Amino acid sequence: MSNIVIIPTYNEIENIEQIIRKVFSLSKVFHLLIVDDGSPDGTADKVKQLQLEYSDKLFILERKGKQGLGTAYIAGFKWCLAKGYEYIFEMDADFSHNPNDLERLHDACANDGFDIAVGSRYVNGGKVENWPMNRILISYGASVYVRLITWMPVKDCTAGFVCYSRKVLETIDLDSIQFIGYAFQIEMKYRAWKKGFKIKEIPITFVDRKEGISKMTKGIVKEAITGVWKMKFS
Repeated sequence: MSNIVIIPTYNEIENIEQIIRKVFSLSKVFHLLIVDDGSPDGTADKVKQLQLEYSDKLFILERKGKQGLGTAYIAGFKWCLAKGYEYIFEMDADFSHNPNDLERLHDACANDGFDIAVGSRYVNGGKVENWPMNRILISYGASVYVRLITWMPVKDCTAGFVCYSRKVLETIDLDSIQFIGYAFQIEMKYRAWKKGFKIKEIPITFVDRKEGISKMTKGIVKEAITGVWKMKFS
């Protein structure tokens, strides 16, 4: 099997069953790995219940307590590499990323010769729905800030909807990734770009979550602001 989507979860009981069923309804076959950080709302229990129905393509990694987005993805990457998957995806549980776009990200890597495909809000055709203007300006400004410092040619540096070819994750030293919040997304793209991998941005419509609570904190924002300089000079 070549395609697997990693979805990190913490208290996503409102969304988890719908997102799982939606991914499995796509015409292209994707497996799913849920990385749950001890959700007290029963998210992991719901996934295990659904495993009875999807035993051959739904998997779960359970961790104790909130350990951060970056460490969840790194644990997921290692699991997927060990299982032999060729294309490994990042996606949110809350439908801010449209599962239908998984196929477009896959095609960019599998058919068009790119090593990474990024679902991008900030290329032509990309957009954001249900966000207040101040949040759009902060998010877009963050990407401009990152590009000015790093010169990385990616317009949506903090995007969390990504397809990685296996060789990218095998080449990057995952154990040396420094950041665990949204700066993790910047660092992964930066390291891949510095190693010469080809990155394609695919326009998507990002829709703010309808159910559950955002995981954004001031600490995550601060890590992203200061982390760019650490990356630049490390």
